[in-house]
Amino acid sequence: MKTVLRGTILASLILLLVFLVACGGDDTTSAADQEGTTNDAGETTANEDRLQVVSSFTIITDMVREVGGDKVDVHNLVPTGTDPHEYEPLPEDTKKAADADILFYNGMNLEGGEDGWFFKMIDSVGQDHDKVYSLTEKVEPMYLRDETTNETEINPHSFINPVVGIQMVKDMRDAFVEVDPDNKDYYEKRASDYLDRLGEIEKEYADQLGELPEENKVLVTSECAFQYMLDRYDMKEACIWKVDTEENGSPEQITSLLKFIEEENVPLLFLESNVDPRPMETVSKESGIDIFEKPIYSDEIGKPGDEVDTYVKYLKYNINIISEGLSQ
Repeated sequence: MKTVLRGTILASLILLLVFLVACGGDDTTSAADQEGTTNDAGETTANEDRLQVVSSFTIITDMVREVGGDKVDVHNLVPTGTDPHEYEPLPEDTKKAADADILFYNGMNLEGGEDGWFFKMIDSVGQDHDKVYSLTEKVEPMYLRDETTNETEINPHSFINPVVGIQMVKDMRDAFVEVDPDNKDYYEKRASDYLDRLGEIEKEYADQLGELPEENKVLVTSECAFQYMLDRYDMKEACIWKVDTEENGSPEQITSLLKFIEEENVPLLFLESNVDPRPMETVSKESGIDIFEKPIYSDEIGKPGDEVDTYVKYLKYNINIISEGLSQ
């Protein structure tokens, strides 16, 4: 009798344990479905209900957040402070690229062109090229030529011009709608609000640069990245190097710029946030022309929390710095 009783109690305990484990398992699955799961590194994985987006660099990544909102998860490839021309993707980048629903890149050779690092990464993971969108297909390219080497290349920095930024956002909106038509109204509403803000900034560019004294409408920087913006607002441009190489700031380049500065009576020099300051410091010393106290931005926005951590802030910051410097 005791043996039977023990067997009955043991069987009941086993059934109770099975029931508790099953219930506990259900709770874990539910939490994971709602909040995402945790990987071995302790990181929360992406919400599978959201569109998985890969963006080549920080400015486009910020545009994705503005237009995509909470319908997307975005992975940025080239971090702040890194050259977007010669980036080497990390293992995490290739995994995100393989799993992406849509991938955005600048084009105009910023990521190395069709033979560059971006498309090598895309092809290495077997990603569908139909999911890959350039945001400069409708932008008329401008070219740079190095007079010392006669080398010519496309200038990829069209996004410095707010008019181009507006076109890029429109193309991004259309890409989102094409890939995720169920959320068409959402993307169009967010894009409309964003485009309104960019339109206001474009007016600020036209007003502030239009008010500059005619003799001051010349921007001298390290790299000729501002060509699209300056062409739009009828300003002159000069720089130390036009085509980015390992020999930036050569004696020939500096001598050529010094001649331009003297001929044009340049009032002020500007330094970009992501370049070696030494060549411009040499130009300043040799010419006697000051470098403005604050840098301007060309290839990137800052890290989250920085003064210039969004594209809107990037545009506003640049126009305020340039107009303040050249108004003196």
